[in-house]
Amino acid sequence: MSDLRLRGRILTGVELIEDGVLTVRGDRVIAVESLTDWIAGHPDSELPAHLGPILPGLVDIHNHGGFGHRFDTTDPDEARAAAAFHHAQGSTSVIASIVTAAPADMVAQARALQVVADEGMLAGIHAEGPFLSANRCGAQDPRYLIDPDLGLVERLLAVSGSLRMMTLAPERPGFEAAAKLLAEHGIVVALGHSDAPYAEFRAALAPAGFATVVTHLANGMPPLHHRGPGPVAAGLVAAAEERAYVELIGDGVHVEPGFGALVFATARHRVALVTDAMQAAGLPDGEYRLGPQRVRVVDGVARVASGSIAGGTATLLRCVRWMVRECGVPLIDAVRAATVTPAAALGLTDVGELRPGAFADVVVVDPELGLRRVLRQGQWLT
Repeated sequence: MSDLRLRGRILTGVELIEDGVLTVRGDRVIAVESLTDWIAGHPDSELPAHLGPILPGLVDIHNHGGFGHRFDTTDPDEARAAAAFHHAQGSTSVIASIVTAAPADMVAQARALQVVADEGMLAGIHAEGPFLSANRCGAQDPRYLIDPDLGLVERLLAVSGSLRMMTLAPERPGFEAAAKLLAEHGIVVALGHSDAPYAEFRAALAPAGFATVVTHLANGMPPLHHRGPGPVAAGLVAAAEERAYVELIGDGVHVEPGFGALVFATARHRVALVTDAMQAAGLPDGEYRLGPQRVRVVDGVARVASGSIAGGTATLLRCVRWMVRECGVPLIDAVRAATVTPAAALGLTDVGELRPGAFADVVVVDPELGLRRVLRQGQWLT
């Protein structure tokens, strides 16, 4: 088996190599070197062509689907198609998110997604609901919101060994018992769609509580206010203290540039960029679905009938571009937030960073961060 050598401006996820060579053997990275070091070790080899900026494969830990396909499905083929779309757009590791629905439907969806996860197409499963606040339900169907039910948690755990994260509202009765059960099974507890005051939300975060992730910071929660700091401030403080990670939907719709800049200035290495992508990602305006609800997309913005934003329509690479261009976030920090940090938040190993031993997941872009090529586990997708 011959090695594949990629030369370019390499952002490993944690550092920048202005001119480097990445060597791939099979599905793994075996070396990441400066060009000078590579030449010294291969004096008789032909110099690899310079491809431009090289990034790690992106890691999207909050994704509901794309290109007409959904993850809230009982059809593994549909889930495969949604995953394949995002892989080809640079998100080589995708967590499939399901939303609030009837308990039996959520269990059936988790069972179907497990089939796709077993094939290696998904990095895991995320259950967003149904233990969420009715006051901050957003695009979650309020008909199916319930207090934490240990029986439902156990059913989800029974059908899906790839459940990686579950989002709960800490103010709902039974939260602590559910969070404890999830944590005991190695599932990341996330807080979101919550109306809890600052103190209650912060108490639910590690180390006092079990939660280590804040689901799409600022969305699905009361606005940050100087006399009512609420979940936004609690999440930012916990992230700044390196006790939690905060998801940020950096698509130019869910948050304004100033807020994005604030989040990175507060806790830059604890920010996980996510798409919250839904069925319409990669497609024109029109009528779509998210869970049990109909969604209308106008000018790229998805909303349910109540007017709440219903997920995103961007890819994760586009989010990285927006953070750099509109929020002024340094490229190395924006890339880290879409690779190393989300992988760390969910304990995903062998992805998110270009280093020896990691999967050969690579995104080649142009100088404007436009997509050129995607390598996933050593195989070119585009």
